[in-house]
Amino acid sequence: MARVYLSLGSNVDREHYVSVALDALSEQFGALELSSVYESEAVGFDGDVFYNLVVGIDTDLSIDALSLVLKSIEDRNGRERSGPRFSARTLDIDILTYDDCVGRFGKIQLPRDEVLKNAFVLLPLAEIAPDELHPECGRTYASLWQDYDRDQKLWTVDFKWQGKIISKS
Repeated sequence: MARVYLSLGSNVDREHYVSVALDALSEQFGALELSSVYESEAVGFDGDVFYNLVVGIDTDLSIDALSLVLKSIEDRNGRERSGPRFSARTLDIDILTYDDCVGRFGKIQLPRDEVLKNAFVLLPLAEIAPDELHPECGRTYASLWQDYDRDQKLWTVDFKWQGKIISKS
């Protein structure tokens, strides 16, 4: 079984699409480890604010097979792939890490570089896996977050999923 961390985000009907994605992930992978849900400004384009969180799963799927499952979940939920890379989206699910894999696996670079670049990825990852090591730089996610110095604003939001409080503002 591989331990995988996923980044999940939406800035179109955010509560609906995040909930639907969590339902699909839970159905496919069983128990999910969830960070708080954060609201953050769009990065790379002018757009509506996003809901973002990190989800931990365990899977026997290969990286390629996992990627296909995630793309299928995105597609079933109206993900538009014909527009610009940085644009509004109903749902975005990215593989951040897959065990300790480092390198290019098909079209996927692991660990995903957004882990070190974006607060909306690093903070929720540090929240649920503070003592785990980034497979490339060897530092814990908690220490990486402690030293994070980019000016990206994000804040927790009230969010419930399946009747359970995931986060509070």
